[in-house]
This record gives sequence, structure tokens and C-alpha cells, in this order.
Amino acid sequence: MEEPGDGIESGRQLIRVGGEAGLSLAERLSERLHRLTWRTPIHTLRLKGRYPLKLLAVPDDPLPGDVARGRTLLAGRLTFRGEERELAALDLARPDWSRPFGAHLHSFDWLRDLSTVATRAQAAPIAESLMARWLGAHADAVSGEAWRPSLWGRRLIGWTAHAPLILSSGDLIYRSRVLNTLARGARHLDRAADKAAPGADRVVAWAGVIVAGLLIPGGDPRRVFGEAGLVRALGTALFDDGGTVSRSPRQLLAILETLVSLRAAYAARRMDLPEPAAQAMARMVPALLGVAHADRGLSSWQGGGPTSPDRLAEVIDASGIRTRPLRQARDWGYQRLATGSAVVIVDAAPPPVARVVDGGCASTLAFELSDGPMRLVVNCGGARAGIAGLPAGLTEGLRTTAAHSTLCLADSNSTAIQADGTLGRGVGVVELARQESGGASRIEASHDGYVRRYGFLHRRSLVLAGDGRELRGEDMLLPEGRRRRAAPTAFAIRFHLGEGVEAAPTGDGAGAVLRGPGAALWQFRCRGGALSVEDSLWIDGAGRPVAIRQLVIAGEAVAGGATASWAFKRAR
Repeated sequence: MEEPGDGIESGRQLIRVGGEAGLSLAERLSERLHRLTWRTPIHTLRLKGRYPLKLLAVPDDPLPGDVARGRTLLAGRLTFRGEERELAALDLARPDWSRPFGAHLHSFDWLRDLSTVATRAQAAPIAESLMARWLGAHADAVSGEAWRPSLWGRRLIGWTAHAPLILSSGDLIYRSRVLNTLARGARHLDRAADKAAPGADRVVAWAGVIVAGLLIPGGDPRRVFGEAGLVRALGTALFDDGGTVSRSPRQLLAILETLVSLRAAYAARRMDLPEPAAQAMARMVPALLGVAHADRGLSSWQGGGPTSPDRLAEVIDASGIRTRPLRQARDWGYQRLATGSAVVIVDAAPPPVARVVDGGCASTLAFELSDGPMRLVVNCGGARAGIAGLPAGLTEGLRTTAAHSTLCLADSNSTAIQADGTLGRGVGVVELARQESGGASRIEASHDGYVRRYGFLHRRSLVLAGDGRELRGEDMLLPEGRRRRAAPTAFAIRFHLGEGVEAAPTGDGAGAVLRGPGAALWQFRCRGGALSVEDSLWIDGAGRPVAIRQLVIAGEAVAGGATASWAFKRAR
């Protein structure tokens, strides 16, 4: 049996999505009008005021940067997710880069990378040169991507934590302009933070308001105002169990990084992080660990790739929170089965509501399986974490049901992915039951994503043995609803295999031998469909596409439904 502290509740429950609608037309118009007001003389007047002569304190950055990116900066190049630009040739007024690269540039997150690999004497000339060019292009023009609230939040955190790199110059005019722009950005955020997208973007925007209140003289009223905004932002970003409403582990990690950096700003003023934020951190860490594999690397869900174990460890160590993984998250929606050296992570909830996620995926009832450091079954992942240059069709394809280790009916998505990129109709209800017995874990779950179109309910059962050496599963298509099809409907159950896992089909065509990068040897058996081994791809932790293999069980569902059973068993 599970220990009481694991909080696993046996029995059946229903999980419902809040609706598939994205932003309404009125909300879209309101957001656009708000951004247009940035260019008006009234908003420009609001940004005027006294500028600080200095900061009250300089926080320590609690998180290390990326060493490879930092060394590239020292060599005169800025890189991000496979995209690279020569610093000397960067034209900040005429962007010719992707949006992710632009966000990295405008956020000044690269200051962390630079400070990780260089001394102040080495880094300051690079940082100040790029800062001066950014000020010339964007400090006075209150518009465009550079003035997005979330980027101002990240920028204020970065500028204050790395102030020695951007304020070492003896040029008083330059120093005054940096501080004046910082104050103008804070005033902009005072009015724009609540307009940031809900989730990680809104949290970091309000964190920027608080950082400005803590570190700019006379900022106590702004700090109090920002703290109230942060509480609201966390309330809309997080579920009670610590997961994020976007259901993206990458976004949850980003929120935790923001709160860790915010706590450092409070510490610089010898103050404590407000209790609501501290409590949110305490809930977030077990939720993050719950979607991490045995190697402590994040699994791939909702557009994110597999964050490296080192990065997750750095953030959790900086948080100071020591806890166990959350094994049953009813709101967050992920179920964790862990026995022996095996970890299974299951998506047991509908996709996120369209209005709170960019790049949501149709992944309901998919799972990932790892054996110690080896990832045996994965999802393709990375729709919003891939390197620049991936074809748009491939990027969107990574969001489909077929890109996840689950059943796909009639080569269609369990939740529709619409032409504008938002999620449409599909899974509205997931029914879930979980039992623990003798060390073994069993999950039975079903979703209604195919009922309306094809008249079938998809039910999946998973049983992880008490020693972690066998995972047995069964996928059923059960007649449901009014629609009935006379002709059989094709289905495919996909198991995308981890990087380096080789699959050799057995002679009877009903199984395969799986050899991992280490000494592990697993056997796969199935019935209820024809087994094949096909090509697939996986987005790795650096956002690069990696060629992998997949096992596919193909069959047909007649009017009475269909059943396919399968098992992964460790041979040695």
C-alpha cells in the first residue's frame, strides 16, 4: 500500500474541462486596444516622473545560467534554441529573428548566461554595449514586442540582479538613461501587468512590479500594490494541488523560477517572500517532481520538451523545498506510478482550456515510461520548445494525438486543433479510478473525445507491477452516444520509444524485443491488432529533433467496439 503521505485516494472520479473556447472577440479587441493605448501621448505622460539615482540593493541571482550560451556570448554571438546572431550585426530596430529568440534578447535573460561564465571585467563591456543599443531602439518607443508586460517583468528581474554588468560605466548619461528606463518600465507594468496572458506571463509581470517596488527608492506603495496583483495572478495560474492551469510542466517550472528570483529580491532588502507566494512554491515543487522521471528530468507534455535533470535540480535546490513527488494530481491532471526503478506518468485529464495555453496538445490518456535513467516510452513533445527552423507543419504535428503514446481513432485528434492553433471540441470529461494493492498500482481511465464524432468511448487500463518490472495495459473502444458507424473504424495505438531504444520484432509478429542504451532489455507483447515498428521523432532537452522508433498496434473497431491488450516486461 502507498504511504499515507502520498495522498492517493482510491475510487472513481470525474474530471471535467472548463470549456474549449479561446478568447472571445470582445476580449481580443480589448487586448488589442490596450496595446494601442501604449502609443498614445496619455500613456507616455504616465511613464514620466522622477528617476532613481541608484538602486536600494542588488539581489543575488539564485539560478545559474547556460554555460554554452554564455561562452558563445563571450565569443561575440547570441544563441537561443538553434538560432544565432552576431552581436556586431544585430539590428534591434529591424528584427529578423523568431519570436522565441526575440523574447530571449528583449528579456535580458542572457545576462544570467554571461555572468555564469565571465568576470565582471569581461562581461560588462558586452552587456553595456548591447544595453546601449537596446535603449536606442526601444527605450522611447512604447510599442511592439519589447514592451510586452511579461518581458518587462523578466527584464526588471534581470536588470536588477545583474546591475553591476549594465551599470559599471563611468558615463553618467548612460547610467541615468538605464535607471530612467527601468523606472519607466515599472510605471508601464503598473498598468499593464494584469493584461499579460494568464499563467507564467502574468506572474512574472507582477513579480516585476514588486521588484521595482523593492529596489527603487520610495517604492513601498508599489510593492504592496504588486503583492496584491501577484496573489491574483497565482490564483489564476495554479490549481490547488500546485499544478499550472496550462497543464504545462515547462510553464510550471518558469513560474517557480520567477518566485525563486523574487524571493532573492526580498532577501536583498532583508524581507521575507509574502506567505501566499511561499505557500504556492511549497505546492509547486511536489507537482513538478510528480511529472519528473527517475532521473529527475521532466516528461514532455503540452508543448514542452524534456527539461534536463540538472536544470530541475538547480531550481528546486534554489527553492529550498524538500518534498516527495505528487503521485495523484486531480486538478493538475497527471497520475504517477512508481515502483522499483520504473516510473509511469499518465495524462489523466482533458487538455487545458484554450484561453490559458498556447500550443495545447491532444494528449489525453497518453503515458511515458522510464526505467531508471532510460526513457522507454515517451511523447514526441516540444511543440513550443523546439529549435528554430523546424517546419511549421512539424511543429503543429507535435501537438496531435498521434504524437503521443496513446490510442488514435480514425487518424484524428481526441481534441480538435483548430486552424488558428487553439484547441477546439473533443475531450470534455475524463473518468478515472485508481487502486493500490500489494505494491502494484492500477489506473482505469476513459475519455469522451471520440464519442461525438465516432460513437466510441476510449478506455485505458494500466497496471504497474509491485517490482516495477512489468507494465500491462488494455485499450478499449466502447460504443457510446447516438452516433453509430456501419463500417469499421481504424485505430492505432502508438508507443513512441525513447532515444537510443532499439526495437526488433519477434517472429510471430505479436511482439518486439527492446534494447536500451544501457544493459536493460525489455519485451513487448500485444494482441487485438497488428504490430509494426515505424519511424518517429522526439524533441530532446535542447529542442532538437531526434530520430526514434515507435511501436504501432493497428486494428479496426466494429459497431460493438474493439479491445487491444499489451505489456512491457523487463527481461533483465
